[in-house]
Amino acid sequence: MNITIVSVGKLKEKYLKMGIDEYIKRLGSYAKMELMEVPDEKAPEQLSEAEMEIVKKKEGERILSKIGPDTYVIALAINGKMKTSEEMATDIASLMTYGKSKIAFVIGGSLGLHDDVLKRADEKQSFGKMTLPHQLMKLVLIEQIYRSFRIMKGEPYHK
Repeated sequence: MNITIVSVGKLKEKYLKMGIDEYIKRLGSYAKMELMEVPDEKAPEQLSEAEMEIVKKKEGERILSKIGPDTYVIALAINGKMKTSEEMATDIASLMTYGKSKIAFVIGGSLGLHDDVLKRADEKQSFGKMTLPHQLMKLVLIEQIYRSFRIMKGEPYHK
């Protein structure tokens, strides 16, 4: 199983890097994990709707350039389907069973994902109605992927 996380923006916070590195190390016995960061589009604080669309489109093009045609894409989006950890594990196991060996999770920038990325996605997943910093979301996602593999293998994990 090859799992890629494609995200917008460079991770700078040391404490988040340390957590992510720890979970990637733990995941090594279950799957090959790759992190791909695409640059965020520089923009002023105050943007019009049209300017926001341009920023999301440019970031979306960068994201899509990192995703192969045979990759199953899960876009993280507030309006996506919310799942329990057990449901996420079941879904990943099902993808593996039916020959989907490449999965990409996509995390947008501060403005979210462009429609082109959402259209390319095979599914949209939500981690709740709250807005989380996209760098923190990467750590949460990796932890949940790790938890999914532990659940699939029937191994104990803190609940």
